Amino acid sequence: MLMSTISNRFAHQLLDARAGSALLPRLSQDTELSMADGYEVAKRILDIRIAEGEQPVGRKIGFNNRKVWSKFRNGKAVDAPIWATMYDSTVRYATDNRAFQSLTGAVQPRLEPEIVFKLRKAPTKNATLAELAGCIEWMAHGFEIVVCPFADWQFEPVDAVAAFGLHGSLIIGEPHMLSEASRRNLAQVLTDSSVSLSSDSGQGFSLRGAGFGADVLDSPVHALMHLHKLLQTQTDFAPLAAGEIITTGTWTEAYPVAAGETWTTAFSGVSLPGLTVAFV
Repeated sequence: MLMSTISNRFAHQLLDARAGSALLPRLSQDTELSMADGYEVAKRILDIRIAEGEQPVGRKIGFNNRKVWSKFRNGKAVDAPIWATMYDSTVRYATDNRAFQSLTGAVQPRLEPEIVFKLRKAPTKNATLAELAGCIEWMAHGFEIVVCPFADWQFEPVDAVAAFGLHGSLIIGEPHMLSEASRRNLAQVLTDSSVSLSSDSGQGFSLRGAGFGADVLDSPVHALMHLHKLLQTQTDFAPLAAGEIITTGTWTEAYPVAAGETWTTAFSGVSLPGLTVAFV
């Protein structure tokens, strides 16, 4: 593990870069770092942000889509999901599934269409997939805006863990409450579902990409299970708890976005409305 002075230094470097909308060298460029080291920096950032008045509201799961692992690497391959804390300052709800989002201060922003869950109760340590689904209160469609302080989106997995999990902000669409029956079938329904993603920069919408729930570690519910199990090995962090918001990762590539663009989605196979965001 890192010495506390080094983890503190990295934490403040990342916080300063975020505040100043600046790029910085990869943390792993001159220091050999393990994934545990990355989470140690993340824990220090969590403590600092709480001390400064921010409130954790949930977690984001990153690198859950196997089809895009090869696109985010510098040396070591991305080959497993990561997670990061989300805060009351970074999560908000759309109105009628439409939102405006400022990109001021966002460094190298990209957009990811995701499925978001809210937990109604904490899962037990050895929860089955069905029992885990039973802990979900509602699901919604969300757009995560991811940002990167490392030039050209080139980094090692440990750098991404330390750098807020690359989380910038999350816009959540209309929540859909789940019945007991829908929870029982939720994992398979999402596995069999798909999303299309389109954008308009002033000349009409055009399709930019599509993705499938099966690409998200087989299903967003499976992604949630991965997080649940991972947290049980990370005793410095709290386990999943009732009331948490969990965004389960992108269904498509993460697409660069710019002010003046509008992006929209449509789902097939699951009863969720699309979401539209206009960037300013």
